[in-house]
Amino acid sequence: MLVGSLRLASVWFGFFDIWALRLAVFSNTTMSEVHGRMFGVWTLLTCTLCFLCAFNLENKPLYLVTFLSFIYAFGHFLTEYLFYQTMALSNLTTVGIFAGTSIIWMLLQWNSHQPTHVKRI
Repeated sequence: MLVGSLRLASVWFGFFDIWALRLAVFSNTTMSEVHGRMFGVWTLLTCTLCFLCAFNLENKPLYLVTFLSFIYAFGHFLTEYLFYQTMALSNLTTVGIFAGTSIIWMLLQWNSHQPTHVKRI
């Protein structure tokens, strides 16, 4: 729920404060309003996944999709830093803290929310 709420803040920046998004996430690049809105929609989708997963932890496919959204997001920002140089290391570190913590947390909780089957006689 916390991560989903934090992602909601990024949605706001993508739609209404693109220059703050550009400074906080991307650097050395020109980011148009279209790119900002696309970032906002993409973040809204991942935010929705976080909330749905938080309320349906026993749903293994939904848990996997939410987990993969963190992998994809971190991979995207890592390539922006390593190959395209559109991110500063400090911005990648911030993204890495949120994505990395979520990835590790979800891995540690991978099977803990599965229902236990009781055999009735």
